[in-house]
Amino acid sequence: MATLLHLDSSVFAGPASSSRTVTDAFRTAWLEQHPEGTVVYRDLAADPVPHITAEAHLAGFTDPVTHTPEQAAAFAARIALIEELEQADAILIGAPMYNFAIPSTLKAWLDNVILMGRTAGPESRSAEGTPVTVVASRGGSYAPGTPRAGMDHVQNFLEATLRDGLGLDLDFIVPELTMAPQNPAMAELVPLYEASRTKALEDAHRKGKETAARIAA
Repeated sequence: MATLLHLDSSVFAGPASSSRTVTDAFRTAWLEQHPEGTVVYRDLAADPVPHITAEAHLAGFTDPVTHTPEQAAAFAARIALIEELEQADAILIGAPMYNFAIPSTLKAWLDNVILMGRTAGPESRSAEGTPVTVVASRGGSYAPGTPRAGMDHVQNFLEATLRDGLGLDLDFIVPELTMAPQNPAMAELVPLYEASRTKALEDAHRKGKETAARIAA
């Protein structure tokens, strides 16, 4: 039975969140192909994982038999997150841009699951090859050729961590200009926002089905 690990990190709920709307479309399409499949869902905004601590970090580099009670507890929490990653057949992440970067809650999840010698490192990447689709929504546009193209620290960072670090098979869906309907100064960009939203939803439906078919194959 196929398993989808679905993470959302937007502080906004439901339709108020562009990233959640698109991840929901992907998930729906995936479940249509895998009606008996399992979705492991984490809402990192509503129920954040702990930010990495000294105990959790150091425990990753020492023999478990030497762990203090604090290290053992912190490391057990990391291992639970890592096992969710390793057991997933596909991964879906909602990663809205906040102040040019990913939400701190998503960064905390990454800090927990990146473990040298197990999920990352030259000799062992336990989730290598797993397909991951990231919905990287943003209020403006940071596409190549735009004035703020160099200020996108979402996609570059996730390429470094998810693809290069964890070895995942990374793909992006990028809904842009999501602030246009709320910001009068962006009123002329509303048609471009609507086109971007429509394309993102279409991409989510298509990629959800394609990812499901890839697992079935």
